[in-house]
This record gives sequence, C-alpha cells and structure tokens, in this order.
Amino acid sequence: MSDRATRVIEECRKIATMSEEQGRITRRFLSSPVRDVHTHLRSHMEALDMTVRVDAAGNLRGLWQSSPSSGKRWLIGSHIDTVPDAGAFDGVLGVVLALEWVRMAKELSLPIAIEVIAFSEEEGVRFGVPFIGSRVVAGRFDRGLLELRDANGVSLDAALRDFGLNPEAISDAAADDNAAGFVEIHIEQGPVLEAEGLSVAAVNSIVGQSRLTVEFTGNANHAGTTPMSLRYDALAAAAEWISIVEKHARATSGLVATVGRVQVKPNAGNIIPGSVELSLDVRHARDHERRAAVEELLDAAQSLADRRGISATWTIKMDEPAVPMDESLTSYLADAMEVAGLPVKLMQSGAGHDAMVMAARMPTAMLFLRSPGGISHSPAEAVRVEDVEASLCVGQRFLDRLAAEVR
Repeated sequence: MSDRATRVIEECRKIATMSEEQGRITRRFLSSPVRDVHTHLRSHMEALDMTVRVDAAGNLRGLWQSSPSSGKRWLIGSHIDTVPDAGAFDGVLGVVLALEWVRMAKELSLPIAIEVIAFSEEEGVRFGVPFIGSRVVAGRFDRGLLELRDANGVSLDAALRDFGLNPEAISDAAADDNAAGFVEIHIEQGPVLEAEGLSVAAVNSIVGQSRLTVEFTGNANHAGTTPMSLRYDALAAAAEWISIVEKHARATSGLVATVGRVQVKPNAGNIIPGSVELSLDVRHARDHERRAAVEELLDAAQSLADRRGISATWTIKMDEPAVPMDESLTSYLADAMEVAGLPVKLMQSGAGHDAMVMAARMPTAMLFLRSPGGISHSPAEAVRVEDVEASLCVGQRFLDRLAAEVR
C-alpha cells in the first residue's frame, strides 16, 4: 500500500469531520467549518514553504515556487464546499492531491511555481448559483451576484463581510497574466471508469448545462370542500411536468435532465397546493441539443399550465456551454498515463466543475479518478488507494513535463 496515497485519503476523511451537521458532511460556502478547513490546509501549505492567503471570495490560495525566478505559475486545485449530506472526496480530494503534487515538485526540486487553490464555492447550495470561487479567479464574477440571498435572507455581500472579507476587492482576486494554466483533479462522480476497470482518465471536455427554476402558481384552497373540477392544483401540474421532463430526456440520446428540488406552498396535508417551485438541470455535450431541450420543456410547462388554468414562470440560473479542455495539456496527461504504465483513457465529464469556468480564462486540464460504484454526492462516496496512487504517478510525470519546458 502506498503511504502517500493512504495519507491523502486520511486527510480527506479528517476534513470531512469539519461539518455544519453532526453525523453528516455538510459544508456550505462561508459557513463556520470553512474556517476550520482553511486553518487545517493552511498549516499543510506553510509546512511546504508556501505563501498563503485568503482572497476576497474566500478562496484559500497557497503559492510554492522553487525560486523567486520560477517564472509563470501553474494553478492546481478544486473546491472545499459540499452538497448537504455529502461524501468525503468530492472537491476536497483535488485540493489534498494538489498539495501532494507540490510535495513531489519540492522533493524533486522541479523548477516550476505552483499555486494551489481551494475554491470556496462550487456547488451552488447556499446562494443557488455555482462556481462563485472560480468565477472570481477566472475574472468572470458579475458583481450583481452580491445581491443574491440565501435561505435566511443573508446577501452574498453580507456573507462575505461577515466572514471578514471585502467584496470591493473581488476584482483583485482574478488570476493575472502570470498564470500559465489550471489543472483540476477530481473523482469521476460516475460509473464509466468503474465499468472499464480503470483508475484514471484525462477529461477532454465538460458537457454544457442549463439550470433553471420553474414555478407553477395556482390557487390554494380547502382540500375537503373544493371539487376536483374546480381545483387549480400547482403540485398536480408540477408532477405532470416532471414526468414530461423524464420522458423527453429518455427519448433524447446523450441528454440528461433532472428535477431535484421541489418546494410546495403552503405544504399542508389538507390544503390544495397553491404554488410549487422546482429546479431543472439539463445537460448535453452538444449545446444546440441542450438548448433545444430546455426550450421544449419550458414550452411544455407553459402549455400544461394553460390547460390547467394556472400560470408557469421560470428563471434561468445558469447557461454554461460545453467546454473543451486544452488539447496540449490533455495530451500531457495522456502521455503521463502512458509513461506511468497506465491505460490511456480520454472521456467527457457529465458533471460541471471549476475547470469549465477556468477554461475560459486559461489553458485547463482535468484528471479523473475512479468512483467506486459510480457513487458521489452521497456518504457512500469513496476512492481506492490504488487509484489515488495512480493519480500521483500521473502527476509526477505531468509535472516533469511542465518542468521540462522551463529547463
């Protein structure tokens, strides 16, 4: 067994204890446990002789360089926020592995500079908009997002200030021209590598995705006194539309569509639901297919609402195009796999990642590790020691290749 791979896994499990909920891993953007993670990771960064700071968006950033003249720096990292009741490895594994890559570069005296970034927000749980941390670093942050409010009515602006950060300085956190590129290491969060018996893969593209909220509004009324023929039931409409979403996705090759959140009002057993707000998540590798699907599903919502005598409204939260990874960096990862004696696997990512945001700013690559059972966003999420070790072997060869360009 690899001591370094075991160390990585133990680190992830230790960070998993830094949670908002007893017995569950839940760590939202700028919540108290984020401070604990910062303190923990900072100690490891400083032990590696890294210069550490927290930027105005709450991203923890540590810079290691072999010498003051190391030249352009490579950004490596992932996120430290989680979904509710999460697993121990989504996001965090990429940060811990990035620090191991720094350890290797330091031990090998490679003439490069590496900035490890623990992005503060990727999941979109607290404010409904994902990738806040990487948007800031990529210089793609819309200051209008500061007006977003969480479930408790706290604005993003106020949350940043409460965390001791200055929203006015967010633009200063954007990567400068000294950044050579970005690499993200992440669990696959799917079953492909498991099915093919592979440890790692290089991602060549990330599928495009649309996220929306859809609301059906009818009339709340007494469940006992309102005849079925005189009801304007928002939940019944929503249920019918959810079935349409599933049917359309099943009938369209390569499309996935999900309604994962439903909020019913008044949400009482003896009241006809007056309004229902739903989430809609649509993904496809081809943008025109994804956008056509969204349009068709919204048309279906409107048609259904008209037929039932209620209203349907929607808000687009995200419309991210499919993002190719940098061909050169991806080839470096593929070469590194081959040199390490591993099968070379290239694949698409069906999940969105910080890499898709960073790719708009700089050359970007992504390395996947197998997800046993294809499970993620669940306490059952896991990684295997041999896969972590494989990723470290690939990382060493990849860093050697980057360093060779400097020498």
